[in-house]
Amino acid sequence: MTRVESNSSTKVVPGGGPGAGTPVEVVMVTGLSGAGRGTAARVLEDLGWYVTDNLPPELIGRMVELGASADPPIRRLAIVMDVRSRFFTGDLPAVTDQLRARGVPTRILFLEASDDVLIRRFGFARRRHPLQNDSADGTLSAGIAAERVRLAGVKAAADVVIDTTELSIHQLHRKLEEVYGGGTPAALQLTVQSFGFKYGVPLDADMVLDVRFLPNPHWVPELRQHTGQEAVVSDYVLSRPGAEDYLRTCEHLIELTTQGYRQEGKRYMTVAVGCTGGRHRSVAIAEALGQLAGRSIDNDADGPVDTVRVLHRDLGRE
Repeated sequence: MTRVESNSSTKVVPGGGPGAGTPVEVVMVTGLSGAGRGTAARVLEDLGWYVTDNLPPELIGRMVELGASADPPIRRLAIVMDVRSRFFTGDLPAVTDQLRARGVPTRILFLEASDDVLIRRFGFARRRHPLQNDSADGTLSAGIAAERVRLAGVKAAADVVIDTTELSIHQLHRKLEEVYGGGTPAALQLTVQSFGFKYGVPLDADMVLDVRFLPNPHWVPELRQHTGQEAVVSDYVLSRPGAEDYLRTCEHLIELTTQGYRQEGKRYMTVAVGCTGGRHRSVAIAEALGQLAGRSIDNDADGPVDTVRVLHRDLGRE
């Protein structure tokens, strides 16, 4: 089950075509190298923004038009730019003003940090500053100084300036959600996946549940050829002693974990449910957990709109 809603702006993009009148909002993401542009791009993408990197200036207006006429339309467009972008050979504020004049609500997000923090981050990443070779003495400090000069006008025109000097990645997540999330936390995608232990535990699992303690329908002749997706097997598995208590305990554990994931800025969680072959018990329990998680979301009217999906990795392998 999937419930995804996009925030809408009150402005429209002028022009004809199927996308005419579709609300579109644009944010230009820029700032000092090492200040967190990449993190900002990932957060905005999780919040439902369509993110593009270093789009040429002459294509931005066209991108807005294409986004408005797409099916489904792109309602929120984030354009990430660094100092090497062709934008900085011209006037970024002027381009922004042109978009606003066309009725496109446009904001500039500028990320910055102190010199010592930027130097430390570049040291951790073991990469060169984009302007380091262009600076007078070729040092990292000189490259940062040159970038500050080049971006001074952009920073002055920015609608939102975030100093990431004292911010952890999770704190930056929360700050960006406050500004660009439409007043609600970003959604979390929960995947409940069944599997068979004899084929190996899924490598991407955040949580592994073992349901081999339940009686195996494989040893019931009339159930052997059926799967956990069928009522005859599901009813059998869920009616075994301990199954209902186990489901409720897992539901509570998943709820607590997803709350913590949201607070830490994580947007994806995979719960793997395993039995011997991945045909009966794990499938039935995964389906039941998916339904419980979906109902929990529906009952939380004030919470984020999440996506819950149920997958069966090894169903059909035996």
